[in-house]
Amino acid sequence: MPSESSTALPPRPHHRIWPRRLPRAVVAPETSLWFNLEVSARRYPDKPAYLFFGRPLTYRELHAQAEAIAGWLQSRGVKKGDRVSLFMQNCPQYVAALYGILRADAVVVPVNPMNRAEEFGHYIVDPGARVVVCSADLAGIVAQANAALPEAQRLSDVLVTRYLDALPAGPIAADEAPNAATEQWLRTDPPLPEGGPAWTRWTDALAQRLVPGPHTAVPDDMALLPYTSGTTGLPKGCIHTHRTLMHNAVGGQWGHTGPESVGLGVVPMFHITGMIYSVLGAVYAGATTVILPRWDRELAARLIAGHGVTHWTCIPTMIIDLFGSPNYKSFDLSSLRNLSGGGAAMPQAVAQRLIDEFGLTFAEGYGLTETAAPSHANPPERAKLQCLGIPIFGVDSRVVDPLTLEEMPVGEVGEIVTFGPMVFKGYWRHPDATKAAFVALPGDDSGRLFFRTGDLGRIDEEGYFFLTDRLKRMINASGFKIWPAEVEMLLYKHPAVQEACIISARDEYRGETVKAVVVLRAEAKGKTRAEDIIGWSREHMAAYKVPKLVEFVDSLPKSGAGKVMWRLLQDREADKTAKA
Repeated sequence: MPSESSTALPPRPHHRIWPRRLPRAVVAPETSLWFNLEVSARRYPDKPAYLFFGRPLTYRELHAQAEAIAGWLQSRGVKKGDRVSLFMQNCPQYVAALYGILRADAVVVPVNPMNRAEEFGHYIVDPGARVVVCSADLAGIVAQANAALPEAQRLSDVLVTRYLDALPAGPIAADEAPNAATEQWLRTDPPLPEGGPAWTRWTDALAQRLVPGPHTAVPDDMALLPYTSGTTGLPKGCIHTHRTLMHNAVGGQWGHTGPESVGLGVVPMFHITGMIYSVLGAVYAGATTVILPRWDRELAARLIAGHGVTHWTCIPTMIIDLFGSPNYKSFDLSSLRNLSGGGAAMPQAVAQRLIDEFGLTFAEGYGLTETAAPSHANPPERAKLQCLGIPIFGVDSRVVDPLTLEEMPVGEVGEIVTFGPMVFKGYWRHPDATKAAFVALPGDDSGRLFFRTGDLGRIDEEGYFFLTDRLKRMINASGFKIWPAEVEMLLYKHPAVQEACIISARDEYRGETVKAVVVLRAEAKGKTRAEDIIGWSREHMAAYKVPKLVEFVDSLPKSGAGKVMWRLLQDREADKTAKA
C-alpha cells in the first residue's frame, strides 16, 4: 500500500519551468465526490451539465436523478461499500447512475461496454456485484453472463436505461444529428430479458422518487473500482477512494477548466480518462459537457463549432481521423482553448499540422488506471511534442533502474515510478500484486512508496518525461489497453486452437494491433483459416481485442521451464516490420 507520508516533495528539475499560474500542489476538499455535484447543483441549477444531441440535462435535473437512483439502489438492498457495475456507452444516464451509486455510499465498477458475455461475468463475480446498471442494448449480455454463474454469485437486480430516454422529444436538429446507423442504435428499444434477476426500467426507478438515507461516505472510503490487467491472469480492480479521485478532479485548473468551459465528452466514460475529465472533473468545475457516445469525425467537428467547445481531451487517433476527412479544411475549431490527450503517442507530423493549420498545440499527458488518469501533463503554454510532460500537482516521479531502483541520469532509460495523492490504494483482493507494485527507493527515508508503472522512459534536462518502451506485456491500440494473456485465454476456447500467443504488430492507424500466433489442433490443420479465428473472436470478445492478424505455426518457442517465449515472437515481429 502506498505511504500516506505528507513529507514535502523534494526539488525536481521540472520545478524550474513550472507554470507561474499554477500551485505546486492542490488543496483537495475533505469531502466525498458526491458533494461536488451538490455544490454545482446549488451554484448552477439551471446550467446545462450535459448536452446530448441537443437536449440539455441541467445540474438541478442531474442532482435529482442521482438522488432518485440512490434511493432505488438502497431500496434494492445496496449498502455502504457494496459494488455496483456500470455497463453502458457515454450518455447522461451514465453520469446520473455514477453519482447515484456514490450518493448511496456504494462503489462504482465501470465496465467496458464492448465486453461480451464470457468477459462480463468477471465483473459480476470478482467485485461481488449484486446490482448492475446497463443500457438496454447490453441487457442481453448481462442476462447471458449472469445465467452462466453459480446461483450464489448471480445478480439480484439490473437497472436498464435506453439511450432514447435522453434524446430530444422531437427530431434531432440537423447540426446535432448522427449518421443513420448511430441514430438507429440510439433509438433501439429491445424488450427486457425474461427470468434471472429483477429487471427495472430507468424511467420507472426515477418515477418512484425514492429518497435515500443520509450520505455518510468520507474521503478515504472506496469510490471506484476500475479494472486493469497485468501480464498474467484476469483483469484486476484498482481501489480508488474519494480522496485519490478528488485530486485529479480538482486538477482541471491545469488546463484552465472552469464553469465557463464547454467540453467534448467522446473519450469513453468507463475509461479512467473519460471518467476524470468528462464526469468527475467536469462536475467539480461546473462545466458543460457535450456528449458523443460514438466517435464520428464530421459530427464532432459540428459539435465543436456549434457549442463553442473550449476543452477537448481525446486520443491521437481521433485527430488523425479528423485530418482524414475530405471536409477537414472547413472545420471550425477556433473555440478550442485546450486540446489534450494521451493513451498513444501523437505522431509529430500530425501535431505539427494542428499547429500549422489550426493554431492548436496538442498537450500530451500520461497516466494509468492506477494513477486515476494523469500523473504527468504538458503545460499548455510550454508543451513539447511526443512527450509525456512533467509530473503534475503533488506528484514525484523518477526514472530508475528496474533492478537496483537507483535513479538514472538525465537522458538514460529506466522504469518510470510515481508517488502522488492520486495513486490507487492497491489491487482488489490481490495483496501480492499490490505489494509488488510499490517500492521504496534507495536512500529515501521519508517512508514514501513509489508505484511501479512498468513503463520505460527517460527525462530531459528540464525534467520532461518521454516514453520509450514498456516492461509490461501490453498492446496499446488507439489508447485501448489489450492484455495478451486475457486474449489468449479466450482463444483457447476455440475448438481448433491448441496453443496461442498474442503479440503486438504495427498498425498505421491504431499504432499497435493484435496478432495471434496459433498452433492448430491436428484435426483442424488445413481446414481452419485465419478468417475463421478472427470471425470467432468477434463473437467472443470485445472488438478492440480481436486479432487483426493470425499466423499459423507448427509450435511455439518455449523456455526450459515450459513457458512460451512471447518476447522472442515479439522480437521476430519487430524485425519483420523493420525490414519492411
